Amino acid sequence: MAFVLCTSACTTVIGEGAKKTLEDRHTSDFVTDTQIGTNLMSALAQKDANLAMDVNVDVWEQRVMLTGTVADARTRAEVVQKVREDKRVLKVYDEIQVVSAAEIARRRALAKQKDASQKEGFERFVSDYWIETKISGALISAREVASVNMRWRSVRNIVYLIGRARTPEEYRKATELIRSVDGVQQLKSFVEVKKY
Repeated sequence: MAFVLCTSACTTVIGEGAKKTLEDRHTSDFVTDTQIGTNLMSALAQKDANLAMDVNVDVWEQRVMLTGTVADARTRAEVVQKVREDKRVLKVYDEIQVVSAAEIARRRALAKQKDASQKEGFERFVSDYWIETKISGALISAREVASVNMRWRSVRNIVYLIGRARTPEEYRKATELIRSVDGVQQLKSFVEVKKY
């Protein structure tokens, strides 16, 4: 089991290292952001392994975007407080949604099977995983967008975006592409446009 964890962690580090070579952020920011994210995920897992699965942590230039779902406001406040305890964090975007226990169980089941869709009553539910995959394809294939400088999450069909755009045009193109993805009901952006 330790070997599997090491292999998974090593793959993540290698993947992150490959991204770094293409990203438009300083190496020191990359290292600090990785440390902030790793420390927070470790703290969440120590508190509750499921919490680490329910909450997403994305860090860009010491700005932390929290997304996901929790069952109560107290848990949400505890997660946000844990982030604020890290003095390296410059800004916290708290976008964690409080939902029912049944909704959390349903989301965990979907995350485990990465099911692209499921029937809910008469309406077709487009899963967050499917939305994130479609956004990845759209942004990666767009020549005008350096998607490696952005991170996106979909939570209950609301897309959250953080990172940095090189120009206002790049930002406009990225947000247009995201909004055009089937199933996206809303986009909340925390992307900053680079200043020269």
